[in-house]
Amino acid sequence: MTLPAVQPMQLIALGINHKTAPVAIRERVAFPPEQMQAACAALKDHQTIKEVVIVSTCNRTEIYALLAAQDTRSVLTWLSDFHQLPLEDIARYTYLHQDQQAISHLMRVASGLDSLVLGEPQILGQIKEAYETAKQQGLLGRLMEPLFQQVFATAKRVRTETGIGTNPVSVAYAAVHLAQKIFADLQTSRALLIGAGETIELVAKHLRQAGVRELVIANRTVEKAKQLADEVQAEAVALSAIPDQLVKADIVISSTAAPLPILGKGMVERALRLRRHQPIFMVDIAVPRDIEPQVGELEDIYLFTVDDLQEVIDENLAARRDAARQAEALIVDGVAEYLRQQRIRDAGRVIGAFRQQAEDLAQQELAQALQLLQQGQDAEAVLRRFARQLTNKWLHHPTLKLREASADQRHELLGAATELLNLNDLLPSEGPARAASSSPQS
Repeated sequence: MTLPAVQPMQLIALGINHKTAPVAIRERVAFPPEQMQAACAALKDHQTIKEVVIVSTCNRTEIYALLAAQDTRSVLTWLSDFHQLPLEDIARYTYLHQDQQAISHLMRVASGLDSLVLGEPQILGQIKEAYETAKQQGLLGRLMEPLFQQVFATAKRVRTETGIGTNPVSVAYAAVHLAQKIFADLQTSRALLIGAGETIELVAKHLRQAGVRELVIANRTVEKAKQLADEVQAEAVALSAIPDQLVKADIVISSTAAPLPILGKGMVERALRLRRHQPIFMVDIAVPRDIEPQVGELEDIYLFTVDDLQEVIDENLAARRDAARQAEALIVDGVAEYLRQQRIRDAGRVIGAFRQQAEDLAQQELAQALQLLQQGQDAEAVLRRFARQLTNKWLHHPTLKLREASADQRHELLGAATELLNLNDLLPSEGPARAASSSPQS
């Protein structure tokens, strides 16, 4: 049996991210959800791209593709054609990784080591979504399907065996983390958030995840506050309601674009009197500040600014960098394991053909033996003939090739055959085959 020739394949990762391109370029090559199906349909008909996954987020667009030729430019050409952009407009912003480097890059991305915020967990979920989309569209095969399974396993190891995601490194998360240190149980606390922008939205979500009892969002535009409040099960109020809300608030976090402070010392003093001096934890994330600095001089007020949070973030970033070094070692292991498993899968193709050949020979000889038995010939003689014929046919080609190898002094092949056929204990103590099988080179 002759195996069909294997077409050489090349794995690549072609991408544009926050390190290589401004947002004006990134948004032009992004794949919003409504475009993804059309992109997958176009890729199915591509002659060079055989398997592919598209990862598209606000910070990156990456195409992981298995190519049937060494034509890496075909992916870049497809990307420019699909988005109807001149090739030269995007070529200088892209990066390209090939084969083992592409595998390593994908694992680093999935583990959060290539993110804008080191160790952020959202990217893994986004890659899983991209994988599921490609799978549903029939764009995965025998090489990339197991690759992504190994990527997910490696990213899980990074999360569980290192501290890459345990320390907060965003302002919003750091503010909530600090609140959790001051209040033993946020489930008994009421929080007042001032503003309704991205930072406050993240703060609100983190507080909800931490189990805060009540949440109030105050904003200049009440309608915008209500939109956010509906998302996080909170109450929306106008800025004019802050004095009354302050009396009931244990936590106050503010982030607006106001040019002047929103909370003054007098307003906070009044609230403290009405609260009978129960302490308030305050975080002013705004620049310029929303809370007058003099508020921090009041007893029972714990006021932190964005600079205070930055110290926490810097410490945590240092911890994440230490964890990232540990993660890099796990990624090396992950790449090695995928390549090992791929080699095993490649051997399966040969093993399958080997078994099929043996089965075909056995069936041929069995059919002849059964025919002889039906003709009434002696059963023992038929079985002996069956064993002899099967052995001769099975060993004919290997015997011929071993003789040729010996004549051509291909001792490495004789050594490999000795190990493969488990002949070491049957060979004489000296001779070319024994020498070849025991040499370091074999």
